[in-house]
Amino acid sequence: MSISAALNSALSGLSASSRQTDVIAGNLANALTPGFAPRELGLQAQGGRGGVAVTGIARHVDPVLLGDRRLADSALAGAQTRAGFAASVERVLGLPGEGDSLVDRITAVEAVIAGATARPEDDIRLATVLRDLTALGAALNTASSQIETLRSRADTDIATAVERLNTGLGQVAELNTRIVAARSAGHETAALEDQRQQVIDGIAELVPLRQLERPRGAVALVSTGGALLLDGRAAKIGFEAMPLVAAHMTLDNGLVSGLEIEGQPVRTGAGGPLDGGRLAALFDNRDGLGHAAQRGLDALARDVIERVEALTPPPSPALFTDAGARLDPAGEAGLAGRLAINPAVDPAQGGALFRLRSGPDAAIPGTPADAPFLAALGAAFAEINAPAPGEARRDLSGRAADLSSRIAQARLAAESAVSFAAGQAGELRELELRGGVDSDAELQRLLLVEQAFAANARMIQTLDDMMQTLLRI
Repeated sequence: MSISAALNSALSGLSASSRQTDVIAGNLANALTPGFAPRELGLQAQGGRGGVAVTGIARHVDPVLLGDRRLADSALAGAQTRAGFAASVERVLGLPGEGDSLVDRITAVEAVIAGATARPEDDIRLATVLRDLTALGAALNTASSQIETLRSRADTDIATAVERLNTGLGQVAELNTRIVAARSAGHETAALEDQRQQVIDGIAELVPLRQLERPRGAVALVSTGGALLLDGRAAKIGFEAMPLVAAHMTLDNGLVSGLEIEGQPVRTGAGGPLDGGRLAALFDNRDGLGHAAQRGLDALARDVIERVEALTPPPSPALFTDAGARLDPAGEAGLAGRLAINPAVDPAQGGALFRLRSGPDAAIPGTPADAPFLAALGAAFAEINAPAPGEARRDLSGRAADLSSRIAQARLAAESAVSFAAGQAGELRELELRGGVDSDAELQRLLLVEQAFAANARMIQTLDDMMQTLLRI
């Protein structure tokens, strides 16, 4: 080997050692950076010229583990979204025994009716009955309004999630273009790939997806439900938010928006192309549990009105009314928000308490010791019946307890799903971190690089000494 060839080999070794030092330092500096993948410098022996050549920087990522972790993150985000909504609905209905739940209010009404029936001439007891009946109606009104608020908030969150999804897909498409261009020009793309991985991680929380490799470093994204989200061009996800989601507004009647992909409507429920992540959970909250809670409240309100309407012949309004009128069987949607006490029994609205003894349609007080309507009202609340064929027979408080129980079961199921998904996601993230930057191994590599650098520097020093000796001869 000539002196010039040996010098070239030593200089290339110094350059490679310097690059390796940069790579190791970057790995150590970014050991805790989200989305960062460990780098390794690619080296290759040069044949004719001698020495070593840098072939590039490789990112070390386990694509299978990364894909599974993204699916677990998506499942966790969906479970947490459902659990939070179910807990909010449960708070709206209240927990039996706390005093302000629907069950407790119905029980309180039954108790004061029994007390007033024993002393119907006592206007104080009648006023207590009126107070608790009014409180029951107000509780149903408030619960209905709060459920509408929760559904409206879910609708707004859907719009935000869709905007994030479209923005993220656009960013991945742009990064794809930049990575392809950089590779074509011979530039490093590891930093761009880290950025793209972080963006895809954010998208995966909204929609479970798989990443497919494409030529020259680009990727395609496909949801686990089969929707093509990105392949060269990002798909456009469409959704129209509503300012208010009222009780009667559902996806089935077209009064709230569903999802569109490239202008084509797609299913938003179980088995849909975007099912499994936070976006699908938000639709479940708005159109599933939220709507079911609203229907449960309306059914309870209908049961209340039907029980007391049987005590007042038509066309006079009963003790409880549908916004001042008798019940319209075809207008149950939103009934809990419209239920109101008949003004005829409320002195504050121009009525009279004696009608609690004789009936809302009574014209004269009648005998104070005689309270046929009050006694019949207590029996109506306690009557065990089935409002519709196929439903269980319950008294009024049992009907309210059933509704609370269904919501509690939904909340418990959602929390169980959160626990399972959190354990799975945590385990996969730990496995992913194990394959990340190993600081001990990086420091060991740094020692080897230091030795290589010193050896190459020593080679150059030796070659310089040789040349100086030759020049002195």
